[in-house]
Amino acid sequence: MAWIEMIGEDEATGRLKALYDTYWDDSLGGVDNILKIHSLNVKSMQTHYDLYAHLMRGRSPLSRAQREMIAVVVSAANRCHY
Repeated sequence: MAWIEMIGEDEATGRLKALYDTYWDDSLGGVDNILKIHSLNVKSMQTHYDLYAHLMRGRSPLSRAQREMIAVVVSAANRCHY
């Protein structure tokens, strides 16, 4: 398993703290690690989230459920626990 340095929610300042506040997930008690891996490059974090939001909630002939099913199948094929 790879290890990527991340800035924790309690250490974040400035723009990173603002994004952490925006991306906070009460069910996780924090920010999802898939976003936190971008904490050393705040623009990358925001771009990643914007792309994800567009793919999952933007206009598309696919329903949200269909998009989620595709994501689950791809994750399973990649042996990703996400």
